[in-house]
Amino acid sequence: MTDSSNRIQSVVVVGGGSAGWMAAATLATYLGKQATVRLVESEEIGIVGVGEASVPHLKRFNAQTLGIVEAEFVKRTQATAKLGIEFKDWARIGDSYIHGFGVIGRSLGPLPFHQFWLKLFLSGRAAGIGDYSPQTVMAPRGRFAPGAKNAPPNSPLADIGYAYHFDAGLYARFLRELSERRGVQRIEGKIVGVNQRGEDGFVESVVLESGQVVEGELFIDCSGFRGLLIEQTLKTGYVDWTHWLPCDRAMAVPSESVDPITPYTRSTARTAGWQWRIPLQHRVGNGYVYSSRHLSDDEAAATLLANLDGQPLADPRPLRFTTGMRKKFWNKNVVACGLASGFLEPLESTSIYLAQAGIERLLSLFPGRDFNPLLVDRFNRESTFEYERVRDFLILHYNATERDDTPFWNNCRTMDIPETLRETVELFRVDGRYFRHGEDFFALPSWVQVMLGQRILPRGYHPIVDDMPEDKLIEVVEGMRTQLANAVDTMPTHQEWIDRYWKASLA
Repeated sequence: MTDSSNRIQSVVVVGGGSAGWMAAATLATYLGKQATVRLVESEEIGIVGVGEASVPHLKRFNAQTLGIVEAEFVKRTQATAKLGIEFKDWARIGDSYIHGFGVIGRSLGPLPFHQFWLKLFLSGRAAGIGDYSPQTVMAPRGRFAPGAKNAPPNSPLADIGYAYHFDAGLYARFLRELSERRGVQRIEGKIVGVNQRGEDGFVESVVLESGQVVEGELFIDCSGFRGLLIEQTLKTGYVDWTHWLPCDRAMAVPSESVDPITPYTRSTARTAGWQWRIPLQHRVGNGYVYSSRHLSDDEAAATLLANLDGQPLADPRPLRFTTGMRKKFWNKNVVACGLASGFLEPLESTSIYLAQAGIERLLSLFPGRDFNPLLVDRFNRESTFEYERVRDFLILHYNATERDDTPFWNNCRTMDIPETLRETVELFRVDGRYFRHGEDFFALPSWVQVMLGQRILPRGYHPIVDDMPEDKLIEVVEGMRTQLANAVDTMPTHQEWIDRYWKASLA
């Protein structure tokens, strides 16, 4: 039987935005009447609000964790479908590939499909890898449907993996309404002080500008880059990864919507970083992520404005950040979430996911008032592992390039990389093998697509592939390509899908 005297009865979320309201909504949903959940935020401070692209895990979080109906979420946040990310000019100027969500082909026996594809591709008898994944066939054709009608259950077309482009500010507002209906108390106010227990330094309360004192037993720090509790109060420390991920600035600007609305994000490599393009229903989100050592703010803003598809709707907004993570994500009775826990640039749209993963991890390891150190340690180990693996995947994009046309890219191409990443790349370079590291967020299809897209081409393939007769091999591999192409041709366009099922109201 659970000791009710050890049960946490008061949770305070510090800061709003997507991370804050995701945390509040989740805790209110699952703690029920066991604990009060309050969220403190100030309208004066505002939110970063540029996390407008996601990975497929948000679909599960909305539906299964929070019980949100997809169509309502999409309409309330002006969302569109995201089948993957198109990378332009990364390995070489003129290159283009799509990192799509979901599977590549069909596994054949003990081996993944790409091993069989490799044998044919290396001898010039197969198309590029993008022709064998539903998402990477659908995306450039502007097609979208969650699954193909009448597809066999084992078909890659039976369940299409996709994520969303959405308005982060509208998502926070939507979650706030849901949270308040589920009992979360929102407190408006700017925090001007933090009180700690004398004996162990645990946070006891936060003090607002109005003089109001908000007490709690567990605090969730969603205060953004500044880390009001985790860093400014507890001095937790930060691991700086700028030597591997050198971009430390961003310019963000919305622009007018342009038809057709593409069902993918675009990432275009620039002189000293890269530019994002995220199409929503009512506008396009744009930004330039860059290194301040190699480019001035004025140059970045000018480049961004010169490469928009539509008219800008505001002036470029600057953001400054240091890529890295907290030395501890959970310190004493404070758990950092969202930007307060660290920052991995938005190249693979992982910011919302990392907040989501932290919230779900906290729910799984939810403590009592004694804050069992085994729970805290496990939370920190799992969070560190996840950040480090996402970090390696991002570094891969920068380091696996042949570009030497600017000092920025020359530095990325020649820099030392983590040993974990070096081993992954070298193993793949030999014969296309990839082994997932534990619960690594990015699975085999992601690593394979990006390594191939960045021109890391294996010299060979797995020896078991040779057991399949060549005529059978060609039949299977090319049959998959033809099946996909034919099925995608029958799908509605992305715009047709939006107009039919997802159209947001004008309000």
